[in-house]
Amino acid sequence: MNDHPPTPVGILGGGPWGLALACAVARNGHPTLLHSRRAERPDRLPAQVAVTADLAALARHARLLLVAVPSDVVREVARSLGDVVDGAHFLVHGIRGLSGEGLTPISEVLREETPCRRVGALGGPALADDLIVGRASVLAVASRYPEVTDAVRGALQGPLMRVSVSHDLVGLEWSSALNGALFVALGYARAIGVPPALLGGFLTRGLHEAARIAVAAGAEEKSLFGVAGVGDLLAAMSQDDRPECQLGAALAGGATLAEAQARSTLRVEAATLVPRVVAFAKEHRVEATIFATIEAVFSGRVTREAVLSGLMQRR
Repeated sequence: MNDHPPTPVGILGGGPWGLALACAVARNGHPTLLHSRRAERPDRLPAQVAVTADLAALARHARLLLVAVPSDVVREVARSLGDVVDGAHFLVHGIRGLSGEGLTPISEVLREETPCRRVGALGGPALADDLIVGRASVLAVASRYPEVTDAVRGALQGPLMRVSVSHDLVGLEWSSALNGALFVALGYARAIGVPPALLGGFLTRGLHEAARIAVAAGAEEKSLFGVAGVGDLLAAMSQDDRPECQLGAALAGGATLAEAQARSTLRVEAATLVPRVVAFAKEHRVEATIFATIEAVFSGRVTREAVLSGLMQRR
């Protein structure tokens, strides 16, 4: 339990991340309602979490709604949600991706498709399984509205959860999305035997590339070196069970991208994001060698030996 009075919270999304957020909120004693399109109740969902398939019921239940759906359906879901919410609601998503060919932040999709203006995003090192079983963890939340970050901290912060707050919403969203791609590269590099010293240098290069790309998109550089950026990346060094790392390891083992995606336990947003990020970097004349290499791995245009050789070089 935390120090905040119980406040109703709604979770939109019946997948692993929606389940994880529902567990974390319910653990803090807040009345929690999970919206899921599935007919059955999700496994491992605490008994105190109610489930509904009615979006209107979710909107009536809570002012704070946490959105946890894949990026490829978020616009459709937000459009439906827009019919039942109003300007009094806070919408905070936990999606590690960007929407559409224009790399639109998910928060902007929520603003475009609903009457809600007070929006935010979650990021950081926490894994779904950590939240489900109650391991100590850290999340980041960002919004331009202090009342939104206050509401999220009230819902999630407790003895087993620290919530870091930022006003740089663009920075958190781009940081989370770009880190997802670096996690794939991390899994790939470990699988081909990249030694720790080279791996550390490679990730440092990747993080600085990510910072340059995010700044070109309007982020504050310091956000890439906070909890949602470098903190997220440091945690991934020991998190072999991250879906992105597993995808990278499968690619290193000779699987095609389609085969690696089929084996993944969760949707890996980076699979469709990276080619668009590389195009964005070229358009803005940002050096992005690491991200271009990840894209080449996805498309099967580069061998393991060429990847290792490329890590030793720098223009």
